[in-house]
Amino acid sequence: MGPVIDAAGLTRVYRLGGAAVAALRGVDLRVERGEMVALMGPSGSGKSTLLNVLGCLDRPTAGTLRIDGAEVAGLDDDARSALRNERLGFVFQGFHLLPRTTALENVMLPMLYDRAGRFADPAARARAALERVGLGARLGHTPEQLSGGQQQRVAIARALVMEPAVLLADEPTGNLDSENTLAILALLQGVHREGATLVVVTHEDEVAACCTRAVVLRDGRVAEDRAVRPVDAAALLAARGGA
Repeated sequence: MGPVIDAAGLTRVYRLGGAAVAALRGVDLRVERGEMVALMGPSGSGKSTLLNVLGCLDRPTAGTLRIDGAEVAGLDDDARSALRNERLGFVFQGFHLLPRTTALENVMLPMLYDRAGRFADPAARARAALERVGLGARLGHTPEQLSGGQQQRVAIARALVMEPAVLLADEPTGNLDSENTLAILALLQGVHREGATLVVVTHEDEVAACCTRAVVLRDGRVAEDRAVRPVDAAALLAARGGA
């Protein structure tokens, strides 16, 4: 099997008035199965634009992109939507849970759009996903009844429930305090150890230190690509007396 992500020469140019602004300038990136990659860089470096392109939320101006072996460039909107639903999982800084909707219902949502009908019992599968992230006792709670860390756990369960080829996380700890940050990083590391592939956009060194590889962007280009010996977030959390 080839890489989960295989991008070559990705560019993304936006038109602002009469000016052309290049957010990506020929990015090459391969993410192998089982990696946990941090995408880093200062504001304006192109890291969020790259994540949007990799997640098929935006189209590159030029270049090629294969996700889990599928060539993305020729896909129409319906096919791109199906690819996002079936092969990509998303976790955002702002959680993006449906209000007045239970944790169980939020996690079931992606399966409502599963055209292949892979899962005979969506409720049971969502329940198992929530138990996996430590929220088996919070199935009936709505987002307003959950802490920020718990809401992000629901979002992670929702992202994992379809068994995506890769989990894309955009500043997943950006709205959390230090203890919840470590707890979420420990959870993501646990998911990674179970075999998941993750790409995490972050500007925090603490988050990148928990990954196995760091890709640094500057001015829309890959400026650095290095292996990381990850720290154990669960051990750090325990040392600080966290749950």
